[in-house]
This record gives sequence, structure tokens and C-alpha cells, in this order.
Amino acid sequence: MQLAEGRRKRSFLGDILIPSLLERRRGLRRRVIHFPALIGNQICITWAGHASFLIQTLEHSILIDPNWAKWLKIIKRVRYPGFELHDLPFIDLVLVTHAHFDHLDRKTLRAIAADQSIIVPINVGNLVHGLGFQKIQELRTWQSYKHGLLQITLTPAAHWGARVLHDTHRGFGGFLIEYRGRTIFHCGDSAYFDGFKKIAQRRPIDVALLPIGAYDPPLQRDVHMNPEEALQAFQELGAQIFIPMHYGTFRLSYEPLDEPLMRLLKQATRIGLATQIHVLLEGQPTVF
Repeated sequence: MQLAEGRRKRSFLGDILIPSLLERRRGLRRRVIHFPALIGNQICITWAGHASFLIQTLEHSILIDPNWAKWLKIIKRVRYPGFELHDLPFIDLVLVTHAHFDHLDRKTLRAIAADQSIIVPINVGNLVHGLGFQKIQELRTWQSYKHGLLQITLTPAAHWGARVLHDTHRGFGGFLIEYRGRTIFHCGDSAYFDGFKKIAQRRPIDVALLPIGAYDPPLQRDVHMNPEEALQAFQELGAQIFIPMHYGTFRLSYEPLDEPLMRLLKQATRIGLATQIHVLLEGQPTVF
């Protein structure tokens, strides 16, 4: 079917779902992963794909939005996470930004639960209840929680938190993680909005984990940033390092899987920020 302007009408089934079903998974399945020894206030960041990160300090190991699922219902994971769940160190804290299936995967959470604490936005706690966590801490926007040497603050986002269609009461956001004078910002999911300037006013940010994909979704909702908007957000955050995420793992949108990173690097070079972009490979620990 042709549209008036001559473009073919797109479909979720034909352009997103079926191609992903036929595509072989990319990336490496590393069987052994060596996490480096840390000193002082060093931070090690390991990406597992999509929005999933292992954050390690000398005293703590934190998982954010852990998702090792091979499928999101009918949507296939098209890149391996780079390492298996059994390769993880002991996790003493888990953070979940919101209830969407690509960020809150109950099977993964059940597998890593070991009587530790988990932090979620308000009204998301019932989704992780009974999975094996010792303490479920729900936060409202700008509320903080202290865990050892860490302070975790839930930040605002331009998104939504429903688990199912009419499930509109659940909170959502990103996280500021403060540790020994350093700060990591995990954005969660968000469209571009003026809230990044307000987040920057809270703390100087060393590392920003920002989403760059799923900006051409089937429902045409303005809930994700494109790469250029993510770079604008990065500048407004005043962060030192930009680690891109939320691309290349699941086909959630019409843009080609490789397009977000290519657009990001091209624009970063154009505006003089290329040296601040750190592209992580799944399963590759990096010390900052």
C-alpha cells in the first residue's frame, strides 16, 4: 500500500517483528568474565545490553534494569548480553527504573534475588514482591535511599510507567547514584525534556547512561530520545562521559538496529563531543 507522499505504509509485523524472528542473534556469549580489582573511588561499569548495567565499586555491586531474557513476549532479543547470569558477582542492590517489560523482567530478577534490597519507583513494588528480595524500597521523584556508601535518588523522566495498557498509577524515572564524591546518572527511558537541566542542578555528574534508540515507534509516541536529543540532554546534564544504551538489543522501533549509534557518533563528532562518548560492548567491564 502506498501513502500519498509515495512512502510505503509500515507495519509492526512486517517491518519489526518478522525480521527480528528471522535474524540470528549477534554479539558474543563470553563464558568467562574477569571483573577488575578496584581501588579508591573507582567505578567499573559493565553493559549487558539494552538498559541493563552492572555497576561495581570497591564495596558494592549494583544491577540496574537487569534483563537477560531471550524474548520480550513475542519480540526476540537480537544481541547476546555478553555474559551469563551465573558470571555475576554477588549483587547487594538492584535498581529498576520502571515497570515496562524491557526494563523489569521478573524471571531475571528472580534469578538474581538473594535476600538483598531492591529499589523501584512508587507503586512498582508489588511487581517484585515474592521474587526473593529482602527489602523493597519504593521511591517518589527526588526521594533518596542510602545503602552503605551509596545514595540513590529517583529522578524525573518524560515517559510512562504502565505494565499493561490501563495500568497508569505506577511511577517511573531515572537514578542518580552517588558514591565517594562521584555520580552516575542512569536515565531509564525518557523523551527529551527540560528536566535534564534540573537534574544537573542536583549534583555534578561524572557518567551519564543515556538512551539513544526506539525513537521511531509504531505508536508514534514521543517517549524516547533520538541520538541528537540525547546529546543535547548530555550537554544540559553537564556530564563528563556519555555511555549510550537502549539500542541494538530488541527491535522496538522502525529505525535500523545500527542507526542510533551511527547517528550519535556522527553528531558527536560534528559538535566536538566525540572524545566524551564511550561505547561499551556487552560483557566488557570498563573502569572509570
